Order: sequence, then C-alpha cells, then structure tokens
Amino acid sequence: MAPAIETQSLSLTLAGRSLSLPADRIGQGPPALLLPALSSISTREEMRPLATRLSARHACLVPDWPGFGAQPRARVPLAPDTLHRFLDALLAQAPGPYAIGVAAGHAAGYLVAAAARHPKAFSRLVLVAPTWRGPLPTAMGEERRPLFERLRRAVEAPVLGNLLYRLNVSTPIVARMMQAHVYADRARVTPALLGEKRRVTHQPRARFGTAAFVTGGLDPVRSREEFHALFGPGLPPVLMLRPKGAPRRSGAEMAALAETGHVRSVEIPGALAAHEECPEAVAAAILSAEA
Repeated sequence: MAPAIETQSLSLTLAGRSLSLPADRIGQGPPALLLPALSSISTREEMRPLATRLSARHACLVPDWPGFGAQPRARVPLAPDTLHRFLDALLAQAPGPYAIGVAAGHAAGYLVAAAARHPKAFSRLVLVAPTWRGPLPTAMGEERRPLFERLRRAVEAPVLGNLLYRLNVSTPIVARMMQAHVYADRARVTPALLGEKRRVTHQPRARFGTAAFVTGGLDPVRSREEFHALFGPGLPPVLMLRPKGAPRRSGAEMAALAETGHVRSVEIPGALAAHEECPEAVAAAILSAEA
C-alpha cells in the first residue's frame, strides 16, 4: 500500500508579503527535508516518487519553492536572497532537526548555504545532480549576463512577455528539453507526462519563475570557485549523486566538485531529473549511506 500523502500549507512572510505555500508530508521516522529542483517544470510533485521510497524510514517534508509549482504562483521578487530567506523561514517554522536534507539540481547551493547558516538543522546532506548555473549562462557564457537580464525583463513584460513565454514552453520545446537533458530515457517523455509538465508551465504567473531561472537570475553563485566555497568547514557530511546521463557541461561541474574532496560522490542512472526518473536508485544510494 502506498504511504499516505498529507498536503499542508506553510504560512510564511517573505519579501514583506504573507504567503501560503503547499508542502507534502510523507512517512514516519527521523525527519527529512526534500527540495525539488528549480526549472520551468519544477514542482514538489517531482519529489513524490523519491519521498515514497524514503517514507518507511523517514518523515519527509517536501515544499514547493516560492514562484514555482503546479498551482497559481505568488508574485514575489525572484532572486537568490528571496530563496535563501525562504529556507530560513521554513527552518524557523519546521526546524527539524533533519536527519537528511536532499536537494535536486539548482536547489543544491541553497541547501548547502542554509546548512551553513543553521549548523544544527541537518545531520547530513544529499545533492542529486547539483547545478549552480542556469541554462542560458551555461549554454552561452557568463559574459552575456546583461543580455540575459534584458531577456528576463522582456518575458516579464505584460503583453510581449506572455507571447515570449508561450513560445518558450510550447509542447515541442518542452519535449526537446526533457529528452535532451532532463531524462536519460527519451521514451519516458510520453504525451501523458508532457501533459503533466505543461500543466505546471500554464499556472498563473508561471512565466516569472521560468524567466528568472533560465536567465541565471536564481543562480546562487556566479562561478565554480564560489560554488566550491559554499562547502566550507562546519557542514555535515555531503553525498553527491552524479547521474551517468548528465549533460556535458553540468557533468563537468559535478566532476569538479567531486575532485575537491568536499563531497562523497556516487554514480547513479538517469540525467538531471534522476530523482524523478530513477527514484529507486536514488533512494537506495541515500539509504545505503545510513547503514
């Protein structure tokens, strides 16, 4: 029998606004905080397959990020400082302490920074396919940041922005993105799955989260050196799960992090959404580290 999922609302004050953000609770045992990735199709629901497999040994809390998820989005300033403050507010309301903090993709840098600010909050950290640089800076280079900022403002504009956003999240583009680097198995990108992801992209005010993420506006750092500097003294043990099918540039960043010795690296199947595509392997890697 599948474990029961209880969805609750987290009432937080963020950037001067009172927000109600949904979060799932699944399982029993020592608490675990699971943070979904940041992307155009990001939602806490992508973490449910993994949370279900951890639920026999952990009470999992899975929140949506502000500005993301499969529900109408609150309009808040989407910047790294906002997301750092979100985790501070979350840990004030649900302090744990957590036996595990799990972060996928771009959530990795935010979780590591939160663990440094709250040294008693986590016993260990797990980073699944960690990234720190958004799609456009990764593809086109950091030197074009001014161009990316102009593109972001264009997508955020009232009329033109909606048109640009709809083009960016059309079915062919979402399918190509998922097949290219989100999933390792292209056959998993079925019409039914595409329908679910398109539902995420069509939520009211969804374009603001997409514009911020794609243009690098939610990058927690601006360089590899800054990313590695997050892994300073005082952190709990960090396990990095590195997918075999990660894109070349993202895979190179994961390899560079592994070479620092700041993390223990374990290879897993899948690509950037390994936590969703290969939850059995990801859960096994997490739980085997507890043995």
